Amino acid sequence: QVQLVESGGGLVQAGGSLRLSCTASGLTVLIDAMGWFRQAPGKEREWVARIQWNGDNPTYADSVKGRFTISKDSAKGTVYLQMNTLQAEDTAVYSCGALTKMRGRYDYWGQGTQVTVSS
Repeated sequence: QVQLVESGGGLVQAGGSLRLSCTASGLTVLIDAMGWFRQAPGKEREWVARIQWNGDNPTYADSVKGRFTISKDSAKGTVYLQMNTLQAEDTAVYSCGALTKMRGRYDYWGQGTQVTVSS
């Protein structure tokens, strides 16, 4: 089992920045990659960014490319999402997920953290 705990959400004005954190614990050897997702009210969950657990190779959704940066601190087992130039459309519940090696899907999820951008 893998446990994921997120932090860092909040309320910010448009144009501002926030950094989200997701700390993994438990059987982290199962993890192939970590991803950030978001879900706005009335919308489906949207993939935001992903990074390899061993290695790097960050990838981003077009909607956040150039504004968001995913990174990790392997020693801490923590993945970050630095969000800059936030817009009202970025308002959502953000969740991190662990993509497992065995199944190739996001099998573990954090509890989610609310990000609200006021315009």
